[in-house]
Amino acid sequence: MDKNSLLLYAITDSDCIGERDFFTEVENALKGGVTILQLREKSLTTQELTEKSKKLKVVCQKYDVPLIINDDVKAAIDSGADGVHVGADDMNVSEIRNLAGNSFIIGATAKTAEQALSAQKQGADYLGCGALFTSPTKQNAKPMKVQTLKEITSAVSIPVVAIGGLSYDNIDIITDSGVAGAALISAIFAESDVKAAAERLKIKLQKMRK
Repeated sequence: MDKNSLLLYAITDSDCIGERDFFTEVENALKGGVTILQLREKSLTTQELTEKSKKLKVVCQKYDVPLIINDDVKAAIDSGADGVHVGADDMNVSEIRNLAGNSFIIGATAKTAEQALSAQKQGADYLGCGALFTSPTKQNAKPMKVQTLKEITSAVSIPVVAIGGLSYDNIDIITDSGVAGAALISAIFAESDVKAAAERLKIKLQKMRK
C-alpha cells in the first residue's frame, strides 16, 4: 500500500458530527485533504453499515480516496468498500485475505512489535498503532509509548499509522517515529470547520514527514 495515502487518515464518528449532516461533513474533510477514510459507526447493524458505506463510497470516489470499514468484514465486502480495518478480537487477517482477495486493503491494529510482525505475515497492508493519548472514542485504551511505536515501525516493512487522541497541538509527538501518517477522529470531525481542520493537519503532517 502506498504510504502517501495514509498521511491523513480520518475516522468517522457520528457523535462528533452531531446534528450536522454526516455526508456533508465527510465531504468537507475530503475537500480538506484527507487521504484515506474509515467508516467507524459502532451502533449500526451490518445492513445499515453496508448501506451507509455504499453512499459514502460514491463520495470518496469523487476525491479518489480509499474507503475502509471498521471491523465489519461482511459490510466492507458487500458494499464494495476498498478495505477493512480489524482489531485483535476481529476476524483473522489471513481469513479476510482468503475471502476478499489481494486487491482488498486490510488494516490491522498492533500494540507490540510481535503483533505487528504477525499481522504483516498474515497479509495486512498497513497497521494502526496506539493509543498515544486517551480519547473520547476509546477512553479505556492503554496508552502506547512512542518508543513502542518506533519499535513497531522498525520491525515491519508495511506502513504504520499512529492513532489515539492525536490533535493538531500534540501530533508532533510522532515526529521521527517512522509512521506513514496519523489517524484522527475528533481533531477533524468535532471541529466546527471540518475542511479547515483537515487542511491544517495535512500541512503539519507533510512538514513533519519532511
